[in-house]
Amino acid sequence: MSEQALTGADVLGDEETTDPTDESAPKKGIEVPLGRPSVVVSRLSVHYRVPSSERGGPDRSSKVLRRLGLARNVTVRAVDDVSFVARSGESVGVVGHNGSGKSTLLRVMAGLETPTRGSVLATETPSFLGVNAALLPELSGMENIRLGLLAMGKTPAEVKETIPEVLDLAAIGRSIHLPMKTYSSGMGARLRFSIAAAARPHILLIDEALATGDAASKERGEKKMAEIRADAGTIFLVSHAAQTIEEMCTRAIWLHEGQMVADGPAYETARAYRWWAWNIAKGETDKAAGLLEDARARLSETTPPRESDEPKGRAARRRARQGQN
Repeated sequence: MSEQALTGADVLGDEETTDPTDESAPKKGIEVPLGRPSVVVSRLSVHYRVPSSERGGPDRSSKVLRRLGLARNVTVRAVDDVSFVARSGESVGVVGHNGSGKSTLLRVMAGLETPTRGSVLATETPSFLGVNAALLPELSGMENIRLGLLAMGKTPAEVKETIPEVLDLAAIGRSIHLPMKTYSSGMGARLRFSIAAAARPHILLIDEALATGDAASKERGEKKMAEIRADAGTIFLVSHAAQTIEEMCTRAIWLHEGQMVADGPAYETARAYRWWAWNIAKGETDKAAGLLEDARARLSETTPPRESDEPKGRAARRRARQGQN
């Protein structure tokens, strides 16, 4: 999606219709002590070759494809050379407009997609919670709780003991006994999160699943996330609504067209993204482009230089030659 095609709803979300530079009463994520590294993402890239209906250039191959009625293939860089380290106790938000690579990043971290290059190392297998997490719509919420907890490795006795905690966090009342297909999006999201959180995962990946909740459910979710992190857990929360990241996370990563633009305190990063998004929505594309470059420059200043991709022996010989000169 091009910057010019973005609308206010795309980049700001329903909750972000106020001036993002307003500094009044900021709400920030709950801080807990940080521990050892739990997730290491190193030079991660996910590229796809897909057909494109865009008209090709004047070269011979493009002309032949057009005459045959075939589409040419292009490379989509969904995630492009992203690196970071997350520690236990952190709540890391990932912001960016639609198509920036947020969900792809989480899916690779969860082991649901294979990267083109790079690696993801984690102390434990991450638990992935998406908007479409696999619960059965024909079954009641209560039946889905039991199945979900069993699928996460709990014994029948542990399931019985944990159900009250899930019910309290989901807070959907007597609807828990109705088929899930009758639930609103917010009710379904709360139940999915409650089941995943009750399993106490050490690494929890949340893809937009909290975006549909109301203020009270978000506050309950934030407290539960803080409990998980206090038990040496790490949480990643993906959302295009930067205010959610600002209020529920302690650190944030801003992705743009698959590349990392910023990585820092959630409040600062989310505000920077919202100010960029505000200018895009207002048609101030030149100013937005400048903000993007400023964010990239700040990131490069705080990121240590990477080792060369060259084999170590070759890189050492090159450095030796440079020293002689």
